[in-house]
Amino acid sequence: MVTKMKNRIKLKGRLKTYLQFSLYLGALLVAVNLCIFFLNIQAALLLTCFTVFYFAIVLALMFYNKPVIMNELISFATQYGQIQRRLLRDLALPYALLDDIGKVIWTNKEFERITHKEKGYSKSITSLFPAITKDRLPGEDEVEETEFEIDYEGNNYMARLKKISLREMAINSDIIEAEGYEGYLIAMYLFDETALRIALKEVDDQSLAVGMIYLDNYEEALDSVEEVRRSLLIALIDRKVNKYIAAMDGICKKLEKDKYFIILRKKAIAQLQESRFDLLDDVKTVNIGNEMAVTISMGIGLDGLTYAQNYEFARNAIDLALGRGGDQAVVKSPETITYYGGKSQQVEKNTRVKARVKAHALKEIITGKDKVLIMGHRLADVDSFGAAVGIYRIAKTLDRKAHIVLNDITTSVQPLVEMFQDNPEYDEDMIIGSQEAIDAAGGNVVLVVVDVNKPSITECPELLKYCKSIVVLDHHRQGTEVIENATLSYVEAYASSACEMVSEILQYIGENIKIRTEEADSMYAGIVIDTNNFMTKTGVRTFEAAAFLRRSGADVTRVRKLFREDAVEYKAKADAVSQAEIYRNYYAISICINDEVQSPTIIGAQAANELLNIKGMRASFVLTEYQNQIYVSARSIDEVNVQVIMERLGGGGHMNVAGCQMEGTSIAEAIVVIKNTIDTMIQEGELE
Repeated sequence: MVTKMKNRIKLKGRLKTYLQFSLYLGALLVAVNLCIFFLNIQAALLLTCFTVFYFAIVLALMFYNKPVIMNELISFATQYGQIQRRLLRDLALPYALLDDIGKVIWTNKEFERITHKEKGYSKSITSLFPAITKDRLPGEDEVEETEFEIDYEGNNYMARLKKISLREMAINSDIIEAEGYEGYLIAMYLFDETALRIALKEVDDQSLAVGMIYLDNYEEALDSVEEVRRSLLIALIDRKVNKYIAAMDGICKKLEKDKYFIILRKKAIAQLQESRFDLLDDVKTVNIGNEMAVTISMGIGLDGLTYAQNYEFARNAIDLALGRGGDQAVVKSPETITYYGGKSQQVEKNTRVKARVKAHALKEIITGKDKVLIMGHRLADVDSFGAAVGIYRIAKTLDRKAHIVLNDITTSVQPLVEMFQDNPEYDEDMIIGSQEAIDAAGGNVVLVVVDVNKPSITECPELLKYCKSIVVLDHHRQGTEVIENATLSYVEAYASSACEMVSEILQYIGENIKIRTEEADSMYAGIVIDTNNFMTKTGVRTFEAAAFLRRSGADVTRVRKLFREDAVEYKAKADAVSQAEIYRNYYAISICINDEVQSPTIIGAQAANELLNIKGMRASFVLTEYQNQIYVSARSIDEVNVQVIMERLGGGGHMNVAGCQMEGTSIAEAIVVIKNTIDTMIQEGELE
């Protein structure tokens, strides 16, 4: 076997030239011999005899000595290989040699030590490190080297795998030919980065995070307690906040009577997130006779490139927390925004100073433009259209051309739209489509967005790009996606409806404003529908707005007749209620069938409201398949924040009224997703 192997080995390079040098000298000797024949025949004959003798000796030596030389070469290579092998065996770096399918061929001592395997282990590398699968190995393609992080027995390693071609090894060799050598091996190195990662994590944990804490209902809480106890209430809250932050090894500085500035380590933020910011609930326990519990909002900024950027993140986070109703914490980093809390209803502000200020600002903006475009959300409902009508009246009072952008007229708004169509008191182009709105947009046009603050679900998202001046009026809680660069933003989560907000603004636009009965009916209808006949999110200012509209000509009976349902819609809603599944004893989940219903999403929302009338129900979810999407209407009364649930599914809304849209899924799959979300939130403590 050894002899055959020796015979198969072909020499090349300098060694081959050196061994054949005597033959080259023999050829030179033959040439010299031929030249001598022309000079002296006797000398040439003598040299010929010597040449024959020389070739006989050289060929004999080559024939008999080649096996000896090859044997010596193989012995040297073997000894040299043994030295290299010993060096690799004793190398402090874990090293292994794999075949092309990832099977272990050879390992060194350090590799065997960390894997606790004996010498000669020959199973797949995946059995040792599950992360190293066959598709991650460098293979036949152009990938020559790969590296990735793996965890093994509590240690962190950087695995580097390099492809070694057998043919290239032969080509680079000075001894053997490359012919017949195909395939490749894989060299694997493991670099222990445990200490490095621990050090990097420690540095990251020690990085500073900036935060802000605001008291949501400072004035209202003080008004609910005796005057002599107010200083004690504030002192107790200050002590609780300072003690909590000090326990996290942080710094807390009171900026104003109801605002705190805090600095914490990132490690402390992780602890706060793990405890789900229990300070939110802890502050509510402060009670010295105050009828209203104090709630706080927290905004945290971290992982910014500079301290200034962290501060900016904190400002954005606290704005989000307040815009979503307060009583919650928002953590903002460059990549993500995380929400915690938000279980309390936002306290209604008794003062209407903010509404007056916003009304004057809106008046100045509209006065400075030639035209007003008004749009709500996609598949407009009564509140969206009613609010748009209110803004239309403001624009006409200020003698500005105005258009309401409305593409699809749903059955819910059809009765209202019919009051304005073919009405000589209103322009024919009062209601226009998206393309007409885009054509009309320009630098001297103001776009007023009502009943929505999420750009992707507006009636015409492209219109936001064409208008430089944008006004946002909405009552939904803000999420991660918001309309940016708005000239004026008036988002109040405590308001029952957008129509309520617009009704308040109307009262401060001017004394000469006259609201027609059609407009009053539209806005009154929006309040009635969004409050479910004044049963949901209804405050003092809601009734004040309704009273103003009633004085302006709104007729309760006329509005009620506008929204009577036909038999098909009533039956569809009844079917959705009757087929509801009660999940975990407190959550009603149902489906709205839309075979004969023109606007199934509206019927689904109404069915979700009806399901809350079932005793013991904390929340309801009705799913409707419409236009190749699954629309989910979520409702609750007071125990569950359905907005947080819907946000996990990509939607949003209010604490009690929320929804989302799902694409690329079936009704059955969507129900499973909702159930899994509820289960997850119960495990995390978000739901009970």
